[in-house]
Amino acid sequence: MNKGAVIIQARMGASRLPGKVLMPLAGRPVLEHVIRRCQHARLVDRVIVATTVDPQDLAVADLAASLGVEVFRGPVNDVLDRYYQTAMAYGLKHIVRITGDCPMIDPDVIDRVVEKYFGSGVDYTSNALEATYPDGEDVEVFSFDALSRAWHEAKAPSEREHVTPYIYKSDIFKKINIRHETNWGHCRWTLDGPQDYQKLSAIFDALYQKDAFFHMKDVMQFLQAHPEIDGMNAGTARNEGYQKSLANDGRTL
Repeated sequence: MNKGAVIIQARMGASRLPGKVLMPLAGRPVLEHVIRRCQHARLVDRVIVATTVDPQDLAVADLAASLGVEVFRGPVNDVLDRYYQTAMAYGLKHIVRITGDCPMIDPDVIDRVVEKYFGSGVDYTSNALEATYPDGEDVEVFSFDALSRAWHEAKAPSEREHVTPYIYKSDIFKKINIRHETNWGHCRWTLDGPQDYQKLSAIFDALYQKDAFFHMKDVMQFLQAHPEIDGMNAGTARNEGYQKSLANDGRTL
């Protein structure tokens, strides 16, 4: 059975919510939830945390090591280089990209994207090219060859910071997107600001003790029954960080 290697990008220096990847949810750091959920996916055979050489990110590396996870430390802003160097260091051929601010990433969603990637023979597969999954359930799978070409050719700061735009915006690569059966693209389940944290805390307090690996449908059922919690982080734009990077490049989505 073909499997992919997860690289989780995580660092302490988030602009809107510094230290977010180590903030507690149900008594455990956000990053620990991300790691455990990635490890729970059937089609993942390795999980690596790619953090930075910034001294404050020693805490990220220490947490990953304490959980028995491999670690690579690279550039702060050139995340594309961080992914490439991580993949080179560990000899990876097929990379699953997960971000450290998605503590409710569903192992079943990871498996679905990985399975589609291997079954389609493409360079890149994602469930986020068209947003029908909740923000916080984004999964990208791509070949090392595609990553290497992006690393050599991508020049714009936004392409370096956000890893995959050069791949999914280019006609060079074969790509496929996975749609969710119901369009849940309006849902925001990621961690970027204080309101996101309040919402995630409420969800974990309600669901985690029943099942540490609760699924998307469990979250949706809970939020439909508690619209006041669902609305805690309403009004925040999806991909806000990428939009800011594009603006700095003088580009738009």
